[in-house]
Amino acid sequence: MRRGLTLGKFAPFHRGHQRLVETALAEVDELVVMVYATDVTDVPLQVRAGWIQNLFPTVRIIEAWDGPESYGDTAEIRREQETYILKKLDGLRITHFYSSEFYGDHVSRALGAVDRRVDEARRAVPISGTALRADPFAGRPYMAPRVYADLITKVCFMGAPSTGKTTLARTLAERHQTAWMPEYGAEYWLEHQVNRRITLAQFEAIAPEHNHREDALVLDSRTYLFCDTNPITTYVFAKDYHGDAGPVLTRLAREAEKRYDLFFLCDTDIPYANTWDRSGDPKRKWFQKQIVGDLAERRVPFFNVRGPLHERVAYVEDILRQHKKFGNLLDICHCDCVG
Repeated sequence: MRRGLTLGKFAPFHRGHQRLVETALAEVDELVVMVYATDVTDVPLQVRAGWIQNLFPTVRIIEAWDGPESYGDTAEIRREQETYILKKLDGLRITHFYSSEFYGDHVSRALGAVDRRVDEARRAVPISGTALRADPFAGRPYMAPRVYADLITKVCFMGAPSTGKTTLARTLAERHQTAWMPEYGAEYWLEHQVNRRITLAQFEAIAPEHNHREDALVLDSRTYLFCDTNPITTYVFAKDYHGDAGPVLTRLAREAEKRYDLFFLCDTDIPYANTWDRSGDPKRKWFQKQIVGDLAERRVPFFNVRGPLHERVAYVEDILRQHKKFGNLLDICHCDCVG
C-alpha cells in the first residue's frame, strides 16, 4: 500500500498546499496530513485542519499540538523534527513524503520514504503563507473560498426599522474599503408585498437569498464584511406578521447565531423616519423589544449602539480594534455587551 505524508502549519491553507495534496492523492492510496500548532496565526489548529478535511474528505488528519516550533537546517533541528514525526506516526508506514521544502530530503530519509517534491521553486503557485498573512485581501485568489471566508470578520447590525443599521453598515464599509450586505428582506418586501404584507411561505425565500448574497460578498471583503440585518431579523418579522416562522427560516435563524463574529444592536434613540413602508414609532419601539427578547432567548451576545452617527461609528471602531476573530469576546473592554 502506498501511503503519503505531508505536513505543515497551513497558515493559511493556500493553492500551493492544494496542489501538493492533489498531487499526492493522485499517486498514493492514502494520504496523511500532519497539521502543526503555531503562534504565527490566531487561526486555531482545528480550523486549519477543518479547511483541509472539507476540501479533501478522504485525507487522514493528524493534529500536531505538541510539535517542535524550531525551523531550520541544523543537525539538531533535523533530529528534533524527525524524532517527533516518527513518534507521532506511531509505527504508521509512510512510503512517500510530499513537500516543497528543503526538509523533504532529511524527513523522507528518516521515514524510509520517497522524497516527492512538488513545485519547490513556487513557479506554478507563486505564493507563501507569510505573504498571505501579511495581506490576505491581495492574496485571496490563492485561497479557496472556504479558507478566505474564515479570515473575514462578519459584523451584523440588528434593530427595528429606522434604527440606523443601513447607514452604519455602509459608513463603516466605506471607512474600511470593504463590502457591505444590504438588507435583502427589505428589497424582497418592496417587490412582493400586497397591502404591505407578504405570506409565511414568502418569508421562507428571504433568508436563503440573503445568505447567498452575503457569501458572495465575503470573497470581495477586506478584513470585515458589514451586514445590515440577518435571518434572525427575518425570523422576528415572520413571527410578528404571522405568529410563526417556516422550517427553512427557523433553521437559518438558528444557524445565524454562529454565522457572525460580532452583533451590534442599533438603538431607537435616533429620529424616526416615517416612510410609507414603515408602521410608526410606537411599532418601532416594541419591535425592538421583540428583537432583544429573541437574542436573549438565543443567548447571542451583542453590543448596544447609541447616539448620533459619529458616536456610533467611533464606538464600533473601538470594538473592532479590540476584537480578535478567534479570541475571547469577553476580553473586549465594554460593560454594555449583553448576552
